[in-house]
Amino acid sequence: MSQINRIKGGLVNQKKSISFTFNGQILTGFEGDTLASALLANNKKLVGRSFKYHRPRGIVTAGSEEPNAIMEIGNGAYKEPNTKATITELYNGLEANSQNHRGPLGFDLMAITDFLSPLLGAGFYYKTFMWPKAFWEKFYEPAIRNAAGLGTLSTEADPDTYDKGFRYCDILIIGAGATGLSAAITAASSGAKVILADEDFLMGGRLNTESIKINGVSGSKWAKDTVAALSAMENVTLMSDTTIFGVYDHGIYGAIENRASEAREYKDKPRQVNWRIYAKRSILCAGAIERSIAFGNNDRPGVMLASAVRAYANRFAVATGDKVSVYTNNDDGWNTARDLVLNNIQVVAVIDSRSISPVLRVPGAEIFMGTDVEDTSGRRALKSIKLTNGKSIVTDCLAVSGGWNPNLHLTCHHRGIPKWSEKIASFIPDESNPPGMSVAGRAKGTMVLSDAIIEGHNEGSSVASDLGYNVKELDPAETQTVSYSVTANWGVPSGKNRAWVDLQNDVTAKDIKLANQEGFKPVE
Repeated sequence: MSQINRIKGGLVNQKKSISFTFNGQILTGFEGDTLASALLANNKKLVGRSFKYHRPRGIVTAGSEEPNAIMEIGNGAYKEPNTKATITELYNGLEANSQNHRGPLGFDLMAITDFLSPLLGAGFYYKTFMWPKAFWEKFYEPAIRNAAGLGTLSTEADPDTYDKGFRYCDILIIGAGATGLSAAITAASSGAKVILADEDFLMGGRLNTESIKINGVSGSKWAKDTVAALSAMENVTLMSDTTIFGVYDHGIYGAIENRASEAREYKDKPRQVNWRIYAKRSILCAGAIERSIAFGNNDRPGVMLASAVRAYANRFAVATGDKVSVYTNNDDGWNTARDLVLNNIQVVAVIDSRSISPVLRVPGAEIFMGTDVEDTSGRRALKSIKLTNGKSIVTDCLAVSGGWNPNLHLTCHHRGIPKWSEKIASFIPDESNPPGMSVAGRAKGTMVLSDAIIEGHNEGSSVASDLGYNVKELDPAETQTVSYSVTANWGVPSGKNRAWVDLQNDVTAKDIKLANQEGFKPVE
């Protein structure tokens, strides 16, 4: 199958083709693709089934927050289940298979559970299987366990090798987006020993997915140049494809570095390394993740996060639809509409739940202000949406932006408690961060890029100075100021239709309301 959704541009190398398989079908992508972007390029919209009701599921995000595109990679002893396609770097010979379905992906026999959903509400197994008592261990529990789970483990011994290691630094910077790079180049220029870690195989964060310019060049070019400058410094260690997973006492941080590409080429090399990093100080620049909006049937393949639609167009040169609609409650959603038009992708409508003037001009698109999406149609792929004003729009991709949530979880590892920000309608870190940790950029709730870059620069300078280093007088990178405002929109009344909150586990807004009524109020 040809890559019918591939467009010009992007950061992938369209001169180097890569062959892979999905459910046994041979497909092609390009160097720099993720498995998810390559699947979308090949028009693979249905990629899995949900956990409980086995509903059709498509790709939603472009990062580690992906709830749907979770697959089995490899076969035999090399098979690894529950791998997110959105963060899996494409390579020659990759074998991917969808999971959690009985029979073909397009005709899952277990989808019958969706028709039984009225009987399978939140916590149904604690309320329904009460009698006869002896049936629980003999019948009910085995049946539930047999239906549970997503992928299947290989029964063969793992042939890969794994390693552990120790690293030491003055400053650990977590996240290599605009803020992290700004902090790193400033701190490193003082002579401080810096480790810069990022979970992506390509450093730059959202700069690789935006059309914005920094210091007169594209954000991705500025990121590439900054990474190159850092790489040339002897006092800097760059750790891409590395996830910082824990903050412990005495400035110790846990990290997992993925070295799968090296392990495939050299069989004696470790596939993953578990690092213990000792840092005198750390700066959390982990950015933020976009949230969706709950409305009727918002789980169909083709309903995606707006930032992901933008990322696939700008970074991966993939059109996620032929007729795209954008639904937002904040200014950033409009940037997706703008970038799609710049990439010659048709935007048929922009729906903003706020009763304000349009944020941007979007050629060729109908604009609906003070309006919401209340329902969608389609089974294995999105076909149309219905608005609260009664209008129906034919569309095959709906880009949804409900605002942004700072990635602050590492600030809570020493009992830090987030505080609420009405300004961005989200939780942000308070001052109870782990000892030695400071926060900058979107992770702190600073949503305007120009401000986040300055904040990273100032934090890098301040931390290096605190450690006794002489910081050089560097000017922070300059970029245009892009506004960000948001009006909270947690959901649209859906009537008899189900509004999904957790797409992976099939949790609806109604389920959460029921759990709250039954006393399960704390989010823990």
